[in-house]
Amino acid sequence: MLTIQKKLTNSFYALLSLPATAMGFALSVQIAALSWILSTQYHLDIHDVGLVWAAGPLAGIIGQVIIGVISDKVWFWNGRRRPFIIIGGILASLMLLALPNIGVIQASLGTGGILGIAIVVALTLDLAINVSFNPTRSIIADVTPEGKARTKGYTWMQTVSGSFGVLAYFIGAMLDNYILIYSGAVLVLLFSVIPPFFIKEPRELGQQEGENAVSAEKQPSGDTSEGSLLNMLRIIEPLWGFLLYAVYAMIIRLSGIPPIPYHIFEIFALLLTVILIGKTLIKKEAGTHEENGKTGFQKVLAAHSFTWIGVQTMFIYMYAYVKDTIPALDNDALGNVVNWSFFTINLIAAIIPVLILLPLAARFGRVKVHATGIALMGAGYLVIFLFGHTPAMIYVMMAVVGIGWAATISLPFAIMSQKVPQTRMGLYMGLFNLSVVLPQLVASLGVGELISNAADKSITFLICAVTVAFSSLAWFLVKEPADNDTAVITAGGTH
Repeated sequence: MLTIQKKLTNSFYALLSLPATAMGFALSVQIAALSWILSTQYHLDIHDVGLVWAAGPLAGIIGQVIIGVISDKVWFWNGRRRPFIIIGGILASLMLLALPNIGVIQASLGTGGILGIAIVVALTLDLAINVSFNPTRSIIADVTPEGKARTKGYTWMQTVSGSFGVLAYFIGAMLDNYILIYSGAVLVLLFSVIPPFFIKEPRELGQQEGENAVSAEKQPSGDTSEGSLLNMLRIIEPLWGFLLYAVYAMIIRLSGIPPIPYHIFEIFALLLTVILIGKTLIKKEAGTHEENGKTGFQKVLAAHSFTWIGVQTMFIYMYAYVKDTIPALDNDALGNVVNWSFFTINLIAAIIPVLILLPLAARFGRVKVHATGIALMGAGYLVIFLFGHTPAMIYVMMAVVGIGWAATISLPFAIMSQKVPQTRMGLYMGLFNLSVVLPQLVASLGVGELISNAADKSITFLICAVTVAFSSLAWFLVKEPADNDTAVITAGGTH
């Protein structure tokens, strides 16, 4: 084990952040370039662009849960998370290289349409990212003790990852999206393959070497039935409405079957979501540690899910919004406005996690700080909806949105990780990701249809504002997890 790991130095936190940075950079490349390439080079409409983006959440459902369950139990290449980080990183790098060559791939295969190839490339890229993403986050919980040290791990993850995200959008805006893609492929490969060999993982989760890290009274044991499909469905109960709609919408879009008239199914899914999430949020986190942890985890799922409807709506339809709101811009100028907007978000998200969010979380609590950040994000979205008619106003408000974005991709991991069994971190990290990918499918399919049919594309940011505002209110109902600040790391173990 490296000395920096034993001492939990800042250098170790930076090293620990690089695999997640690789996957974050791959996502930044995708966000910056995918809609732009599909719209300008291949002239796909909003509906089809949304369908291509739906590949990502589908990959998340498949990849993160399954890989999470597997990585909790396996051990090879001298690691539990290491093999999946490396495999996912290599595949993601290859798919980034494929991204600007969708037309070449289509021509070489002799297929009739570009849409199918675009979906396959996007699906494979996202599957690769998700194979690696869960382990890159789980490994932070594996090698850090609960409390401030773990919160520091996730805020450092966001600071390092966010800094490279800034670089990604800077390259795209100042140079060229194609340069961004090819440089991204190299960076993703290096950051996902090399750092894992310098991080020593604990052979047994939930234990230091030679002693229990947390008593049985405080840490629920991993049940062999926990990973069953039925139990996982019970755990994600707040997300059932999202799940049903996602399945329905994908069947309708891919099969060509006419949808149920009068939006009856959509209304049913919405009512189910409201009922189940409302039921979850009013529950008291009381009872045994295991019952308390399950309720707390479900509240996190409920609150986090609405954040991602707003965020995904922004990512996918930002291009359409700018094109409609500022029609004088040509394709290159449109791409630059989108890139500078996301550059601004990531600049803020790179700066404030360690410098601001970490000390505020230590003083006021992670949940309160996160909920407040989400509220500021909603306010930024609302101002863009009302007054975002110039690039300058968009950039200013994107800086405000960036505060919530910084919180979204750092603090929930620290909050969630202290509500679930350490021995099943991969499983729960995968289930937690469903609160991201299922809302993403709703945004890609349901919201996409709404925006496509709307005469005024500014409705994009009204949807963002409303969903994020609800998320902020929900987060205030999540109980602050207790810290175990006396825990220490020794010999590669966790708390």
